Amino acid sequence: MTNDDADHQPAQLALAVQLPDDETFASFYPGDNAQLITALKNAAIGQGDELLYIWGLQGSGRSHLLHAACAELDDEEGETAAYISLETHHSMSPRILEGMEQQALVCLDNLDAIAGIEPWERAIFNFFNRRREKVMGSLVISAINAPRNLGLGLPDLASRLDWGVAYQLKPLDDEGKLSALQLRAELRGFKLPTDVGRFLLNRLSRDMSTLLAALDLLDNASFQAKRKLSIPFAKEILGF
Repeated sequence: MTNDDADHQPAQLALAVQLPDDETFASFYPGDNAQLITALKNAAIGQGDELLYIWGLQGSGRSHLLHAACAELDDEEGETAAYISLETHHSMSPRILEGMEQQALVCLDNLDAIAGIEPWERAIFNFFNRRREKVMGSLVISAINAPRNLGLGLPDLASRLDWGVAYQLKPLDDEGKLSALQLRAELRGFKLPTDVGRFLLNRLSRDMSTLLAALDLLDNASFQAKRKLSIPFAKEILGF
């Protein structure tokens, strides 16, 4: 393997990562985010805005939506999507972005993870400019805050991000979270009783990743034990 081959190997590996097959638009309970979801669906079919910027709290579903957009991409004509979570920037080179402007859809998740890291900020800035010259498809970026509140060290990058259409991902209230859990249960082929769902909301952390992990655990346990979901069963499995 040449040095040049080694430089490009991380990019090849990153692009080959399989996205979660259960994180689609169908499995995302929209709450008050219908307009955002429509914008993402349009981006996936090549009819969306050139740049979509999505910001919201950790655990609000940003990654789920970016995965869903990539899954939605119509590949009948050989179009491809690229997804990169910048939380894993330490295991990649900024050169991963070289040539990615050719992709029909590019999703850069967790931009806040590289805030203040000059090589990454510069690489994203240069990628943004190259992609604008191509005038093709959509670039979707997510972060925990609006561009001006990320602490970016490169003012030109923050300025470029302001060019796009920005959406704040609105968190679900407790009723919305209950509906989201019941939707996920339905898609997995079982029913989550309302009283059990409310029990989970009252006894666990209310972030969706924790709630969904508990739901998966209960589903597997009830299947193996051949028992219906109930509050006593949930207490037993979750150790309450």
